[in-house]
Amino acid sequence: MPNLSYPAALDALYALVNYETRPPGSLQVFDLGRVEELLARLGHPQRALAVVHVGGTKGKGSTAAMISSILQAAGHRVGLYTSPHLHTFRERIRIDGQLISETDVIAGVRGLLPEAQALPGITTFEATTALAFSYFAQNQVDLAVLEVGLGGRLDATNVVDPRVAVLTLIGYDHTALLGTRLEQIAVEKAGIIKPGRPLVSAPQRPAALRVIRRTCRERNAPLIEVASTWRWERRQADLEGQWFDLKNAESLEELRIPLLGAHQLVNAATAVAATAVLRQDSLHVPPTAVVRGLADIQWPGRLEVLSRTPLLVVDGAHNPESAEALVRAVREYFTFRRAILVYGSLADKNHAVILRHLRHLSPRIILTRFPHPRAASLHDLQSAAQRARFQARWLVENVPLAVEQALAIAEPDDLVLASGSISLAGQVRAYWLKKEGTPFEEDPRRMS
Repeated sequence: MPNLSYPAALDALYALVNYETRPPGSLQVFDLGRVEELLARLGHPQRALAVVHVGGTKGKGSTAAMISSILQAAGHRVGLYTSPHLHTFRERIRIDGQLISETDVIAGVRGLLPEAQALPGITTFEATTALAFSYFAQNQVDLAVLEVGLGGRLDATNVVDPRVAVLTLIGYDHTALLGTRLEQIAVEKAGIIKPGRPLVSAPQRPAALRVIRRTCRERNAPLIEVASTWRWERRQADLEGQWFDLKNAESLEELRIPLLGAHQLVNAATAVAATAVLRQDSLHVPPTAVVRGLADIQWPGRLEVLSRTPLLVVDGAHNPESAEALVRAVREYFTFRRAILVYGSLADKNHAVILRHLRHLSPRIILTRFPHPRAASLHDLQSAAQRARFQARWLVENVPLAVEQALAIAEPDDLVLASGSISLAGQVRAYWLKKEGTPFEEDPRRMS
């Protein structure tokens, strides 16, 4: 592949078994042995990494980004691996906040693709994870913060021996694969707990917490429960962010995060607890790094205000817990006469339950479909909206037209809220940034 271009490199990755576009029938298709063999052929790059491994259901991406930002503020060279992306594949792999370059994506794909193609069944996510490990190892990061892709026990990231693992709130998502009971889902999520390695757990429901405690006992893994060891109190909140105090044995006062919603305070406390474990393990993480790292966090598409006039907000909420948190935050932060909801999501989500939460905003609803092979059809979304008791519904074939219609019917004191998926949030962001002439990184086409 001497003349591989960036679009061709992405095409080669996406041409592998791609469960992001074609969902698997069961967890049985996932096999850590497969990704371990690929990594062995690449020289085991993951073994060179000091890892913070972040799993859970709600807030794991935000928490991973906060941990990375704090460690970077402490002077460490930090790799961050997350998924999915808003606009460009390159968002998934970063060092010190800088996206991997197109040149490095090409080099990484060129190096791993022959090995990946020689192994039957290697998936796009497995190859991308291997690419991230290799890139981080080659660039000698001090720490790598890895977000679990799906589940935990059989996720491709779960081949590492982390310095600390983190579980954010466990809830109901991917239930067709992970199980319909919270205990079943928690077992899969707790699969990232390693023998003897500390686990930091965000506040959990009792059923999930029982599984976490049992797994930690069985694996002799020290457990830090954020709910019982840390206290946080918000001082002030506005559209610029939140100011809060965070306390355990020591106090961190007047912290600021530029992210909205009480759930982000939980994520921040969890992130700080994880960095405290690293500090106890002799890593340099002074209080000033916590202050600066949280203040500098950039994580778009999460309760993000794109415009105040008209009031246009995007959020990637895609499960019941996220939708519930979104409704609370919208009520807290915004004053509006009427809400207009632009909703689109992936086909495997529980749309009726999500929409029942969002209905508490009493919105008019515009249903739309974004260009993704797994996007829910307008017919299915309409059926879910009917079950959620939405009275008036509009069906619009693409996201830009849906946003334009929402803005056209919005009065000056109305709120236009776009939610249901990170993919939808990315599409709405792209539409608005182009409309405003604001430059941003974007791939030549979406994943297919």
